[in-house]
Amino acid sequence: MLFVDPIFFVFFLVTASVYWLLTSHNWRKVWLLAASYVFYGAWDWRFLFLMIGCSAFNYVMALIVERQHKTGAAQAWILPVSIFANLSVLFFFKYFNFFATSLTEFAALFGATVSPVTLQVVLPVGISFFTFQAMSYFFDVYRKDIPAEKSFIDVSLYIAFFPQLVAGPIVRAADFLPQLTRRRFFADVNLRGSLLLFAIGFIKKACIADGLAPYVERVFADPETFDAFSIFSAVIFYAMQIYCDFSGYSDMAIAAAGLLGYHLVINFRAPYLSANITEFWRRWHISLSTWLRDYLYIPLGGNRHGPRRRDRNLMLTMILGGLWHGASYNFIVWGFMHGLALIVRREWAALRPAVGDVRLLSRFFSGLLTFYWVCIAWIFFRAATLPAALDITYAFVTLRSPGTEQLPLGVPWIAVILLMASQWADQKYGIVKRIESVSWPAFYGGLGTASAFALALVPGGALPFIYFQF
Repeated sequence: MLFVDPIFFVFFLVTASVYWLLTSHNWRKVWLLAASYVFYGAWDWRFLFLMIGCSAFNYVMALIVERQHKTGAAQAWILPVSIFANLSVLFFFKYFNFFATSLTEFAALFGATVSPVTLQVVLPVGISFFTFQAMSYFFDVYRKDIPAEKSFIDVSLYIAFFPQLVAGPIVRAADFLPQLTRRRFFADVNLRGSLLLFAIGFIKKACIADGLAPYVERVFADPETFDAFSIFSAVIFYAMQIYCDFSGYSDMAIAAAGLLGYHLVINFRAPYLSANITEFWRRWHISLSTWLRDYLYIPLGGNRHGPRRRDRNLMLTMILGGLWHGASYNFIVWGFMHGLALIVRREWAALRPAVGDVRLLSRFFSGLLTFYWVCIAWIFFRAATLPAALDITYAFVTLRSPGTEQLPLGVPWIAVILLMASQWADQKYGIVKRIESVSWPAFYGGLGTASAFALALVPGGALPFIYFQF
């Protein structure tokens, strides 16, 4: 059930209507939980038991650890058992075949023959997202940042809340659970802001991302047949496709939650306008980058033990962040490239005071350099194999290719330019907020007109969201 499918609009209309008609706060939560399970079960009902089991396990473990805190009898086993159990589920479904194959290939380097053991496992949609949310809830209780929640319904709804269930943003228990303590009122809903944000997300996904997808697919499927500029363009188009696809989902998720009276964190803030790689990661997939910072980088030691340990922790965090996206060496390379860029950026920032206030690059040119590096990294994220990624990278960097076929580039480049211009204008002048404040006839008339144009531009057949595979 995709946010851009007609069936979702029917599902959401029924869900929201019943939700707001119910007067009991507790029954509203039960209704939302049931709707969330229906939403997730629409992909494969069998994996509902996995999610319910994940919710029950972390609910019980949080109660146990809080009881140990109160009695002063905290035991060392509780944390490793929780981490092992949660990551075991993720490992089995997502990484077992990757590590089994890698072990076989490693043994072959030394002349040993090991029979590969692989499993035909279907990857549950959104498993990385709801597993991380469940783990963060336990971690927060373990660190005494929040108390353990006594209501199993509340914990289950926190983990299964359907707007952000399968592709984020990753929600923290400290942000969401307090919202479940009181009844919501429709009068408090930012109706205009939510509808506008959903429309923006819909346009990003259904019009721009899905519109660019065929160009990207053609080149990445057979790069050797295309000329250098087509390959260069396809890489840029993929950068825009994955941004519009993922941020479009996040926008629609935040908007859907807002129409139900709940607040989710912003997940993207025009990341391609960043002046450096550090700023990029403060604007891109913010909920994941802060999760990795708080639950991996800082526990590893952060920057508390000198620059070498800091760089090691940063690189390890980014490589594991890359591996979080999927079981592939390409994702490891992607994470390594971002870790390397972050380390270089920190060294440069430390060097600048020594060379005075002279800036060798303006914000504009440093932003272009950042975007260029991010695009090279995206090649490894998108390419099917490591050799294919290296071939495309060579063509992208050198602008050389043996192919002669050319893509029709006029329309997609216009879309890219308009996207970046609108992002810049909104950042500088707050265009979206200005639109929210116009008179209601102008707002709803404009929204209806824009929606009609958007529907007319939607390519035939909606594509799955890219981050569903993660």
